[in-house]
Amino acid sequence: MRVQLNRSDRNEAFMPNSTTVPVPGLDRQRSDAVVVVLGHSGRVAALAAQLPAGWSVRFAASACAVRPGEIVLISGAREDVVRDARAVLSGRTRIVALVDEDAGADLVTAVLTAGADACVRGGQPAILASHLVACRRRQLADRWLNVP
Repeated sequence: MRVQLNRSDRNEAFMPNSTTVPVPGLDRQRSDAVVVVLGHSGRVAALAAQLPAGWSVRFAASACAVRPGEIVLISGAREDVVRDARAVLSGRTRIVALVDEDAGADLVTAVLTAGADACVRGGQPAILASHLVACRRRQLADRWLNVP
């Protein structure tokens, strides 16, 4: 625990006793995550129940419908689908590829090489949700990369 000596009620910007945030936008409330599903919707039907409170799942026909800040889940992912999605989406958009439980290492390697940030075998909703939460954490941590 940090002990603050010389405590003062006066708020001096960017001083040790400051209550202001020195980087613009850090004091804003974070919005809840949105997971956009591309591909087979039936494979992720129970996903919403496993996600944290406030998260939502929506389905889209193509990667063009994905908004900035959303996490993309490609159900039944193939190399070409991931490559096409990565070409359309921002490099900061997280892509999670969902492949069959018995998918070979060659498919897993192919979707990761094509641009997926994570690849999940099978469709266990709790495991898939934990990968999505981890992607969200990495997505939020990215904003710290360019802070002076």
